Amino acid sequence: MPQNADPEKSLDIQEKHERLREALRRMSSVLVAYSGGVDSALVLKAAFDVLGERAAAATSISPTFPSSQLDEVKAVAERIGSKHLFVHSDELQIPGYSSNDGQRCYLCKNDLYTKLTDLARREGYLHVADGTNQDDLCDYRPGLRSARELGVRSPLVEAGMTKADVRSLSRVLGLSTWNKPASACLSSRFPYGMEITYERLKQIADAEEALRELGFHQFRVRFHQDIARVELASEEIALALGEDLRQNIAQRLKACGFRFVALDLEGYRQGRLNEERLP
Repeated sequence: MPQNADPEKSLDIQEKHERLREALRRMSSVLVAYSGGVDSALVLKAAFDVLGERAAAATSISPTFPSSQLDEVKAVAERIGSKHLFVHSDELQIPGYSSNDGQRCYLCKNDLYTKLTDLARREGYLHVADGTNQDDLCDYRPGLRSARELGVRSPLVEAGMTKADVRSLSRVLGLSTWNKPASACLSSRFPYGMEITYERLKQIADAEEALRELGFHQFRVRFHQDIARVELASEEIALALGEDLRQNIAQRLKACGFRFVALDLEGYRQGRLNEERLP
C-alpha cells in the first residue's frame, strides 16, 4: 500500500478491482473497444490479466480519431501484451452524422459496436466490452443506448468504478495512462447543429496538435466557424497568458485556418458542449 494512503479507500479499490476481474472472468472471452484512454486501457489490462489470449483489443481508425495518438495507443496495448485488432470506419458517411444533431454519438456508436460485434464473432470472442464508467452514466451520452441495444458490456460499471477509481487502480497496476487527460472524438469539438466536415475535423486535429507541441496537457479547441475557442485546464491558463506563448498560440492556430483565437476564461470542463445540446 502506498505511504500515506487511506486504508479504507485502498480496500475499496481492491474490492472493486476484484469485482472487475470477476465480471470479466464470467465473460470467458472478450473483445475490448479500446481507444487508448484511461478507461478502456484499464478494461483491457484487467481482461488480459484474467483471460490471457481470450481477451483482445479493437481500435477503430477513422477521421474523428486523432492520427497523432495512434502510436501511443498501439504502444500501451503492446505493453499490456494483448492482441490488438483494428477496424476502419468513416462516421461522415453515416446518414445523419455530419448534421451533428443530438443523436450524433448514438449513430457513431451504433456503427462502431456493430463492426466490433461482427469482428468479435469472426474472431471467436463471446462478448464486446467498452470503457464506460459509473460517472459516464450521469452525462448526456446517447452512445450508451446503442451499447445496451447491441449487448455491449460495461465491466467498469458492473464493478461500480468511478473515474477516480479508474485512475487510482490504473496507477496501482502501473498503467502509463493513469493520469492521461480525458479524451473524446474530434466531433465533440463542434456545437450541436454545426455541420461536421473532413476539412473542419483536420482543422481541429491540427490545432490541438499545435497546443500539444506547445506543452499543454489538458485542453480542447472548440470550433466556432472562424473562431477557435481554446479551453485549457485552470492551472494552465496563466501559462497561456505569457506574451510570447500567447502570440505563439495565436500564430499556430491561425495557421490552421482560423481567423480569430479566443481563450475561454472558464477553462476546460469535460462534456462542456453537452450543456448546450439540442433538445
